[in-house]
Order: sequence, then structure tokens, then C-alpha cells
Amino acid sequence: MSPFTGSAPHTSAWRHLRLSVEDGVATVTLDRSDRLNALTFGAYADLRDLLAELSREKAVRALVLGGAGRGFCSGGDVDEIIGATLSMDTEQLLDFNRMTGQVVRAIRECPFPVIAAVHGIAAGAGAVLALAADFRVADPTARFAFLFTRVGLSGGDMGAAYLLPRVVGLGHATRLLMLGDQVRAQEAERIGLISELTEEGHASARAVELAHRLAEGPALAHAQTKALLGAELDMPLAASVELDAATQALLMHGPDYAEFHAAFTEKRPPRWRGPAE
Repeated sequence: MSPFTGSAPHTSAWRHLRLSVEDGVATVTLDRSDRLNALTFGAYADLRDLLAELSREKAVRALVLGGAGRGFCSGGDVDEIIGATLSMDTEQLLDFNRMTGQVVRAIRECPFPVIAAVHGIAAGAGAVLALAADFRVADPTARFAFLFTRVGLSGGDMGAAYLLPRVVGLGHATRLLMLGDQVRAQEAERIGLISELTEEGHASARAVELAHRLAEGPALAHAQTKALLGAELDMPLAASVELDAATQALLMHGPDYAEFHAAFTEKRPPRWRGPAE
């Protein structure tokens, strides 16, 4: 995402989610616990705009996405999303569905790692938000359900048909997207949908711990690793190794590469620089 800004000011408050930033780690909390953090039009738009703003400002090195209360996110609000879309025309529906996809693209394209801290239900759009993250840290209460076919829509919503086979394989992805069955934490870990399974009640703390570990590391190296993981999914090997070579040549001129050598020579830990420094 481009670091250049126009006339729009920094957003001082977000209406549809909670945000805190400490030591380079942003914590974003979906905060409608009475509705299992069901998403609204405003929540989608806030997530899209927040990720773009944090990417431009370059003050964040890692982000934790979690949900308040009993679960991560139950998906789109039945009344405020599904009920409202029934009266929309095709152009409005296309605008809405493009916006939900823009949220997933923002998670995948932001220059810092995103860790989803999952407890309780992650259903529908909530499951895709977790899927789009770079890491999914979950506790034993976590349950994933890609429910789109159960409401009469395609299972390939918000990029799920692109992302899920690349995480769990085509066979598991077909089953999950076709049937919409719940996948509990142990199975999710077995098929690779969960990056790390914690003890009950510890997913959020572990996700924050992981975020701080990432934030203390080489931010540019992490950003480029994430970018290459996305870009090379659809590349032939020759194009991939050429892109890797060009990327490494650029980073070898960067301060972190020289800092590693200095730290190794002086027998001390590296002092990594951030993108804004």
C-alpha cells in the first residue's frame, strides 16, 4: 500500500471497532459482544480504512485481530446485512461485495503480519477474516464455519475459494465451503487451518506475545516475506526465483542486513530498524 497521503486527516476514533497501539503492535477488537461481533456495513468499512491508514503511517509492525465476549466473529449481521441486502439492486450489491473483498485484500496486502486471535465461533465472514490473517492462534473453544452455501450463496465469498485451498488443500477446502459444517479446534489444527492451538482462554495473550516478537524483528524483511508469499502463489518457479533475487538484492542494501553483520561481529543482539526510521 502506498505511504503517500492526500487531504484526509488521521482518524482519531473508529466507531465500529476498538483500536490500541503499543510498542508497534496494533490490537483491533471487534466489539459487538451482544451480537457475537456480527459485522455491519460500518464495521467492514472501518476495517478496510483502518488497515489502509495503518499501512500508510508505518508505525505498526504487527497487528492482532480479535473479538470481544464469547466469540471471534459470527459473520455478517442477519438483520443489518442480510436483511438489508434483500432490497438492494445489483449495483449496490456489487459495491457491498467488493467492499468485503477489499477488507480481505487489505489484510493480505498490508506490510505487517496480522495475527487472528480466535476463541468461540468464527463463522461466515468471520471465518474468512481469520483465514486472511498470516497467523491464526486459537484456543480449544474455537469453531470455524464457512456458512455461505447455507444461506444460498456461493462458498467462494470474500476470496475464500482462493485462500482456503492454499491453506488446507483443495479436498478439505471443497468440504468446508460446500457443506458449511463447523470445524472444531482440534480438527482445524490437524488440517492446518490453525497456526497454533493454545490452552483455553489464552489465545489473545499468545497472539499478542507473537505480535510483539514479530514487531521486535526486522520489519522490512517481514513485509517483503509477506509480499512474496502472496505474489508467488500464482507464479511459475522461474518468475518466483527472479523476484526473490531482486528482492534480496534490494534488502542487501538495507540497514538491517548490515546491522546483522555488525551485531554478529560485536557478539550482541541486532537492533532492527523499522520502515519509518
